[in-house]
Amino acid sequence: MYETINSPVDYGGLTLKNRIIFAPTSMGLPGDELIARLRAIAKGGCAMIILGDVPVGQHGFGLSLYSKKGFAFYQRIAETVHAENCLLCAQLHQSDSNIKAMLKYIPGVLTKKISPADLRPLLNQQVGPYITNLPVKKIHGIIEDFGRAAVLARKAGFDMVQIHGDRMCGSFSSTVYNQRTDDYGGSAANRARFAVEAVRAVRRRLPSIPIDFKLAVRQENPHYGNAGVLQEELPVFVPLLEQAGVTSFHVTLANHGELTDTIPPANHPYFRRRAASSRSVTKCGS
Repeated sequence: MYETINSPVDYGGLTLKNRIIFAPTSMGLPGDELIARLRAIAKGGCAMIILGDVPVGQHGFGLSLYSKKGFAFYQRIAETVHAENCLLCAQLHQSDSNIKAMLKYIPGVLTKKISPADLRPLLNQQVGPYITNLPVKKIHGIIEDFGRAAVLARKAGFDMVQIHGDRMCGSFSSTVYNQRTDDYGGSAANRARFAVEAVRAVRRRLPSIPIDFKLAVRQENPHYGNAGVLQEELPVFVPLLEQAGVTSFHVTLANHGELTDTIPPANHPYFRRRAASSRSVTKCGS
């Protein structure tokens, strides 16, 4: 087994020195500390690090690839990781949060009438209406942002990209949140359309780059996760994503539940002040 794990693999034309990939993880660290941590992880011997939550748009949460400061920071990360003979993947992320709806909760948060635990379900309640009523013109613009961001990521030094299949992609995929009656809602194929077109937007601009897709799977009996794809819908979603250009799948449980399900609190006995946003496993090759 160890011989296989430590052997190189052709990953869609990109050679990984072994089968060990560091999953996208939000560490809650400032810039210099984050780079030092990523350097240590790369030096530890993994073949590739997936950098989580790289925004596809010019505005939103996280450093933007479109700004000089953000682009330079991502370049610095790429140079640091590459110096340790490790590859770097950008997890392209689009939030499904309704920023305007969030504003009304700010006074309650500032006065501590709304706790972080209370805020999460309030925000989740806004996802469905936001996704269901998002104008088609806006949808098309976000889809093109995935392609533009992928090009910028490649220029910054990333070796490949991962499409964050939860958040907006996952919410479009889910019957819990997506109540649209147009081409982006209803059937499983229609609910897959947003994610499929996001993948195509990347593939059209970067024909040879490997594309990983974080595939969020929700479950029933017992219920877990509100966004994402039901297991019985995978035979529809997976072929469509493969045809669009996906190289591999990073399978995870869908969330949009308790924040502590994916980001441990500061007093967690292991993570303490570091917050981890992904515990799923990436599989590539055979």
